[in-house]
Amino acid sequence: MKKIVFNLIAMLFLTLIVGCGAGGEGDTEGTEQGNQEEDQANQENVGDGQTITFGVTPWTSTIPPTEIASMILEDMGYTVESVEANVGGVFMGLSRGELDVFMDSWLPMHETYFEKFEEDIVDTAVSYPEAETGWTVPTYLEDINSVEDIVGNEDMFDNEFYGIEEGAGASIESDEIIEAYELNMKQVNSSEGGMLAQAQRKMNQEDPVVFYGWRPHTMFNKFDLKVLTNEKGFFETSSIHVITTKDLEERAPEAYEFLSNWSISIDDVEKMIVQIEEEGQDAETVAREWIENNQDKVNEMTGN
Repeated sequence: MKKIVFNLIAMLFLTLIVGCGAGGEGDTEGTEQGNQEEDQANQENVGDGQTITFGVTPWTSTIPPTEIASMILEDMGYTVESVEANVGGVFMGLSRGELDVFMDSWLPMHETYFEKFEEDIVDTAVSYPEAETGWTVPTYLEDINSVEDIVGNEDMFDNEFYGIEEGAGASIESDEIIEAYELNMKQVNSSEGGMLAQAQRKMNQEDPVVFYGWRPHTMFNKFDLKVLTNEKGFFETSSIHVITTKDLEERAPEAYEFLSNWSISIDDVEKMIVQIEEEGQDAETVAREWIENNQDKVNEMTGN
């Protein structure tokens, strides 16, 4: 009987040891999984609902980067809002702290805004370099290859140059071109869509027309165009920058870090513009697809 009791006690003791060992291993695995989930949750909620407000100009090039950056910040736990305005209004909003981010600043074209608001805004990142921009004509105007070629031929164009909205850096610089070359022309300002509609009417008849063009944009996919050269240094090749309000780094450091690491290729932006503007795809859907196809890059920008 004593032997049987001893054996029972020994078996019970071994069972307890094995059970505790298995339970300890399970607890360790559960703890590790819990820590991973907690880390992921912390990353996703780092913004804790804090609001980040984007300035959005009425340019097709502004939409893809803004949509992508907005979605990434929302995935980080921020609340994102957007305010539409012309470029002057966007820079004013950034300087006053009413806006936090602008994804589509063209330098050196917007240099005047930087000089005016330099104490209140931050040049945070280069989105993509080497964007071509300037006075643009259809390629069927074989003898017009530079702004100098327009001098004395202003009547070919009905003495009109078609530009985007008044106050935009491109419109200011275009007025400077007219003055510098003493062109007998006036700038007709409109929205991007209005400008292109007028240019398209001319091009459909193969009439002479000169207007403001830039990449990335669907106009270069849709029409055969060329950007005019000039000898006076107007419309240098631009780089596209992310601009933030001055206190964003202190107020939302994780958001600022992500934006300071931001970059995207001009080819990707142009492809998305075509998807949105020409193919009619939803901008949010296009942006989410880019994020899913570029997760390594997103992780790099967010520091994951």
